[in-house]
Amino acid sequence: MNQQSVLSALVLSLTLTGCATFSSSQPSGEYAERVDELVSGVPDWSSAQTDYSESSETAPNQLSDLIQNADLDALVRRALANNPGLQQTLLALEQTNLSLRQTRADRYPTAEAGLSASKNAGEDTQYTGSLTLSWQLDLWAQIEDGINAAEQTLFQQQATYQAARDALAAEVMNTWLSLVADQRALEIEQRRLHSLETVERLIVQRYQRGLSALDDLDSARSSTLSARASVRELQQSVRQSELTLNTLTGDTADTHYQVPADYPQVASAPITLPEQTLARRPDLMAAYHGIAVAESNARVAYKDLLPRIDLQAALQDVADSPSAALLTDPVWSVLGQLTAPLFQGGKLRAAAKSAELETAIQYQSYRETLLNAVEEVRTALDNEQALAERSQYVSQALAQQQQALSRYQEKYRAGNATILELLSVQQETYDLESQLDTLIFTRLSNRITLASALGLGASYES
Repeated sequence: MNQQSVLSALVLSLTLTGCATFSSSQPSGEYAERVDELVSGVPDWSSAQTDYSESSETAPNQLSDLIQNADLDALVRRALANNPGLQQTLLALEQTNLSLRQTRADRYPTAEAGLSASKNAGEDTQYTGSLTLSWQLDLWAQIEDGINAAEQTLFQQQATYQAARDALAAEVMNTWLSLVADQRALEIEQRRLHSLETVERLIVQRYQRGLSALDDLDSARSSTLSARASVRELQQSVRQSELTLNTLTGDTADTHYQVPADYPQVASAPITLPEQTLARRPDLMAAYHGIAVAESNARVAYKDLLPRIDLQAALQDVADSPSAALLTDPVWSVLGQLTAPLFQGGKLRAAAKSAELETAIQYQSYRETLLNAVEEVRTALDNEQALAERSQYVSQALAQQQQALSRYQEKYRAGNATILELLSVQQETYDLESQLDTLIFTRLSNRITLASALGLGASYES
């Protein structure tokens, strides 16, 4: 048997061995089916459709449709353009895109040119020019698997960037709405303080005329001081909301914001089927692409166990001058090399198994992300209903309390109620007013949270 026959037999043997090894060890690739089963198993929540009559005639499709306010739109756009955290994610996306270009280059041959000089004693300087062309045959589509892994990594990073944009837009909207709530709470507390100061002056006057007791004056002053402390606390809360907005928008200046005196209308997001909702959530998209990345990397790792064929063509020329060595009369050579791993102490097989386990880890990460997404939607839907009911009850209680306050004011003027009784009823009225205002804010903020949970993205231009 000649040398060529022996080589051919060896190539055939290694190829058959590689096919047997790969077919018995490659990843199953069943995780895509498992993901579909997970999503299809989520119970329908579309029956919890909310009422749009409070906010808008049509259902919003993007976060920017929830609140119609030019100042807020400008804030969100500024945050999307300047927020350093988001910019880092964008730069990471650009890096991933460049890594994909590098990986795709593995499909093509590589060419290298070289020029070297050498000199021995008693001889002229010799110049050697060379041109080498190298190429790995993608016998098992290993290079394509690596490219697919890089592409899936890019898709994952794109989804991660979109999720970061959506989260930032929602956070700016919630912070801006919180600033409106803080200003309104401050206004309520200032009215409470003004009322208490008026009552305190009245009690002082009555005390000086001997018509009120010292206990009445002490109680009034205690209530006034407590209200002043609350006012100061709310002023700091307003300040903190402004500082948070500055940070989110990447603004180092000490900016103060003008917000509406009344709450804006916040539209209710459309409640779609779970499959539709989950399909547009970028965090779930990123988790899904994470599985695809791990699967491709696992295939690459298993194919490291297989033989590989490398081809190399070279031109070389030796001359007495650099110009003459530039391949004017070269010698060519062609090399075909077949290599196969025989023994590395189980290193490659352990790496392949580890890559397969990484796929399982990414699948569990997807499950966790899915569970969190479902919990976010259900929690926000439950909150929407509970907050609506609570707001209705407190609103009715406030109406009754305001009637009681009117009656006590009349009783006090007629001398049938003490100043402390009137003060107590008045404080209960302010408490209910503050409680209702907080519930309104919480419900509006929950609508932003619900829209994010349902996958409504940030359509603002950065």
